[in-house]
Amino acid sequence: MKASEIDKKFDENQEDILEYFDTSKIRMINEEPKRVNIDFPAWMVESLDREAKHIGVSRQAVIKMWLAEKLQKVSAI
Repeated sequence: MKASEIDKKFDENQEDILEYFDTSKIRMINEEPKRVNIDFPAWMVESLDREAKHIGVSRQAVIKMWLAEKLQKVSAI
C-alpha cells in the first residue's frame, strides 16, 4: 500500500492503520533504558525499601519516580 493511501485512511478515520506497520521494533526516543550503578548508604536503602513497601512498588520504581519528579521541577525553573 502506498503512503498516500495510508495517509488518506488515517485522515478519514476509515480504519486502524497500525495493521500496515511492523510494530515489533517500536521504541520511544530517549526512553531506552540505560543501566547506571550507584552506591547508597545503608540507611538510605532501608528508607527506600520502607517507602517502596508502603506504596507497593519496587525500590527501583521509587527511585525513578522521585528522580523524575525532581528533574521535572528543575526543568520547569
